[in-house]
Amino acid sequence: MSTTQSDGIEATLRGCRPAEIDPIVVDAADLESTAPEHLRDLKAEFSARGYQPATLSVAARFDGGDTLATQREADRLREFVRAASFLGAGRIEIRLDEVADRDAAEPALSALAERARREGVELVRVDDGSAAA
Repeated sequence: MSTTQSDGIEATLRGCRPAEIDPIVVDAADLESTAPEHLRDLKAEFSARGYQPATLSVAARFDGGDTLATQREADRLREFVRAASFLGAGRIEIRLDEVADRDAAEPALSALAERARREGVELVRVDDGSAAA
């Protein structure tokens, strides 16, 4: 765990300079796989073409209404958190398309946000536009 103060970013930013690279949003539905080999090749191809994934956008559906379905969806989303981290994206955008029971989905989303934080990825929920932290 880092003990760096938040003002440490200022020192890092002072040494930054612009890069000749375009940030992009990758739609999770367009990924053929979240396997590390595929993501490694995809990341290399993005870089070769001058792109850097900034955000991975994924649609979430907590429409099952039962605990098992909620867990399956949370597991699927966790794979995309890992994929975002592997691609070097700083953010994963979760679009809540369908939620059968918001009270059941909230703990799963909170755990997902914590997992994203540990992976170095900011989780942003699009249902209300706020970051889930």
